[in-house]
Amino acid sequence: MNRQEVKYALTKAATLSKRLIKTAIQSSASDIHFIPQQEQVFIFLRCHGERQYQSTLSHQQYLMMLSYYKYIGKMDIGESRKPQQGVIYYEHNADTYSLRLSLLPTTPVESLAIRLLPQKQMQTLPHLFLFPFQLQQIQQWLQYRSGLLLLTGATGTGKSTLLYALLKTFMEQNKFQTITLEDPVEKQLDQIIQIQINERAGVTYDAGLKAALRHDPDIIMVGEIRDAKTAQFAFRAASTGHLVLSTLHANDGKGTIHRLVNMGITPLEIDHHLLAVASMKLLSLNDTGFGQRRAAIMELLEREQIHQVIADEPSCVTPSFQQLKRKAFAYGFTNYI
Repeated sequence: MNRQEVKYALTKAATLSKRLIKTAIQSSASDIHFIPQQEQVFIFLRCHGERQYQSTLSHQQYLMMLSYYKYIGKMDIGESRKPQQGVIYYEHNADTYSLRLSLLPTTPVESLAIRLLPQKQMQTLPHLFLFPFQLQQIQQWLQYRSGLLLLTGATGTGKSTLLYALLKTFMEQNKFQTITLEDPVEKQLDQIIQIQINERAGVTYDAGLKAALRHDPDIIMVGEIRDAKTAQFAFRAASTGHLVLSTLHANDGKGTIHRLVNMGITPLEIDHHLLAVASMKLLSLNDTGFGQRRAAIMELLEREQIHQVIADEPSCVTPSFQQLKRKAFAYGFTNYI
C-alpha cells in the first residue's frame, strides 16, 4: 500500500476501535477478547465476570485493527511470532482509561485481548464487600504500621481493586510516604510514588524493592508476588518496620500459607511477619435491589488463624467460601449456592 492507503486504513481502524471501546465502556466491560477463526474474528466482552458475544470482524478489518493497535501501543508491527504487550489511553466522558493490550501468536492470526482500567474511578472499601462484618475486619487492618498484608485469589477476583482502595483509605487517614511497584501501573494515585516494573531495563521487583527501601517509605505496595525472590524480599521489608501490601495467586486462605512455604518462606517468618490474608472471590448479585454488579466474599485469616494453619491445627475457624455462599443465598443476595 502507498502512504495514502496506509493513512486511510489506519483512520478506518481508529474509527472501528473507538466505536468498540465506547461500547465496552458503556457495557461496564472489564476486557475485550478477539478470537480469530478461519472465516472471521469473533469479539467478546467480559461484563461482570461473564464473557458475552459482541460482534464479528472480517480478517481484513481485524488485521487492520491489529496494525493500528501495534502502532499506537508502541509494539513491533512486523512481529507476529512472539507475545507482545502495550498500553494506550482513551478518553471517555471526562474519564481516562488505560487499555492494556496483550497479543498472542495463534492460528490463523494473532489473538488480541484488551483490559480496560478506568483511571479516575476508584472503588471505596464499603462498596466492595457483600458482608459488613468482613468490611469491619478489613478496616481494622488500617491500624497496622509494620508487617505484611496479603490479598489472594484467582485472576479477576478484585485483588488489585481492593489493594488500591486500601491504599486510598490509608492515605486519607494518615500522612504516609507510600511507594508502589507495579507491572503495569494500573491507576495513577495522588501523593504516591509509583514505580513501573520494566524487566528489560533491569527494573525488576527485586531491584525496585531495594531502591524503594532507600526512599524512606512507610508503606510499600508490591503489585504481585510472583516468585520466591520477591516473596523473600517482601518479608524482609516487612521485618524492618515497613508495612507491605501485596497480592498473590492462591485458591484460599490456607492455600496462601502453603504457597508461601513452597516459595521458601519459613513458618517462623510467616508467623512473625504475616499480619493477615484476605482470599477473595466475587459473587454476582441479584439484579433486584442491587443492580447488575458483583461483590467480594473473603476467607479472612488473621494472626491467630495463620498460627493455627502453620501448626496444622484442626481448630482453625474462619468462614469458608462455601459457607459464605450459602449465607449469601439465604439472605437473597444470589440465586445460587
